[in-house]
Amino acid sequence: MTAYVLRRLAQMLPVLLIASFAIFAMIYAVPGGPVAVIAGENATSEEIAEVTRRFGFDRPMIVQYADWLGRALTGDFGLSLHSRQSVLQLIGERLPATLQLALSAIIVALVIGIPVAIASAVRANSWLDRLLSGWSALALGVPTFWLGILLILLFAVELRWLPSASRYVPLWEAPLDALRSLVLPALTLGVYVSGVLGRFLRASLIGEARADYVRTARAKGVPEKRIVGLHIMRNALLPFVTIVGLMMAHFIGGAVVTEAVFTYPGLGRLLIQAITTRDYPLIQGCILVILIAYMLINLAVDMLYAWIDPRIEYR
Repeated sequence: MTAYVLRRLAQMLPVLLIASFAIFAMIYAVPGGPVAVIAGENATSEEIAEVTRRFGFDRPMIVQYADWLGRALTGDFGLSLHSRQSVLQLIGERLPATLQLALSAIIVALVIGIPVAIASAVRANSWLDRLLSGWSALALGVPTFWLGILLILLFAVELRWLPSASRYVPLWEAPLDALRSLVLPALTLGVYVSGVLGRFLRASLIGEARADYVRTARAKGVPEKRIVGLHIMRNALLPFVTIVGLMMAHFIGGAVVTEAVFTYPGLGRLLIQAITTRDYPLIQGCILVILIAYMLINLAVDMLYAWIDPRIEYR
């Protein structure tokens, strides 16, 4: 296992190198640039030329990339063009908030999605199955921004139980305050993903329930709860874990809409602000961090496979 993990980590390096160049090239391929934003609307041609020279935008793109890569290899991702703060510092301030929200949303999705999927699969084609399948379809069909607004109207405006604007409070410092800020955005994301997980796990459970080993276990008189909990569920977990990992990775960089609705200070909002202001170093840093998170989560999912199914060996 250790050799496998080290090999996978080594394989990430060329992927990150190619991705960093592709991101850099795409940023510079987009029309416009940060010079006009930095210099201001009424800047003269001399002021624009001065800003272009000062930030090194007059150099060829490949030279700028080589300069950035050389500094990035030493852990220096540069400074934000607008705030003049370190890119890593800005990302480090937002990443814990996004991770906390992503974990909370995944927990909500699992708490809702797993019981729905099991009940639906055990009573397949019954009225309960149709009812729960309808819930999954509803969870998938309602846009997250719309659900977020409805939750704000109900719990913040009408009932006044929870704040409409969420802020990042570390869970280990003030658990109650953190939960008050997390409940609505986590519920918004979690309900949507519970529909994905519920439908996926239901299909896997029904497929496993028709396998020969399940019929054999029933013929031997093994209790149904043991068959479902120990045999069917365990084998159905392999594809399910993959989806959970993908959803977790998606939350790290893709919860932009929910973060915007609740004004949550996460990495997604930071990336959108960077794109809006054409803050090239910050865009590059945010996308690379999201890419690394995707790769590490995929690696963790692959390692979980061996724990769930001991027949899987990594060489």
